[in-house]
Amino acid sequence: MSDITATLRLESPTLALTETVAHDRSATVRPLTGSGTVPAREGYLFAVESADFDRFEAGLERDPTIEAFERVTATDDGAVYRFTYEPSATIVSPIISAVDGISIEWRNDGTAWVVRLWLPDRAALSALWEYARAQGIECTIRRVTDRTEPSGPALGLTDAQREALTTALAMGYFEEPRAASLTEVADELGISQPAAGGRLRRGVKRILTSTIGDDLTEESA
Repeated sequence: MSDITATLRLESPTLALTETVAHDRSATVRPLTGSGTVPAREGYLFAVESADFDRFEAGLERDPTIEAFERVTATDDGAVYRFTYEPSATIVSPIISAVDGISIEWRNDGTAWVVRLWLPDRAALSALWEYARAQGIECTIRRVTDRTEPSGPALGLTDAQREALTTALAMGYFEEPRAASLTEVADELGISQPAAGGRLRRGVKRILTSTIGDDLTEESA
């Protein structure tokens, strides 16, 4: 089976958080992978860097895609925020999950969003492109790399890591908004929440190393 990794650039005023980063051009926003959610709050965690957090929060307050937000904590590099999206916000994660893809990395590039993905085949990439076009999203395919078997030996995944990732994927943990919390995934696996989170993080790290390690080396050169 020939799978691929792809880097896409997405831009649309209806994509979640777009107006916020347009208001604060100094902001860099990245979702925190493996952070889990708080089901009662329906919040999702993001690492944010900004030269002016008051300006960033002013952007959040006027952003029609954001229902609520909270600055959770300060970090050495910026802050961690919890966001709740408005139902009308355009989000891409559900279609990524629908085509059995995995988001490796998201980051904003000005008012656009750059996403690295693992996808099972080029048909999945075509489906994503068609979805973006139907939603009025400007989608540019920056890079596509053919890979080989996306299984444990090829990616360096242990059986436990592969089980955790496939269970989380099937339960909707990687969807946006998430259909399952980290606690629910852990219960399904029969392990503790910290153990489930650790397996997911280590599994994603192995996928990153096996699929885009060469890309990162090229970009840092």
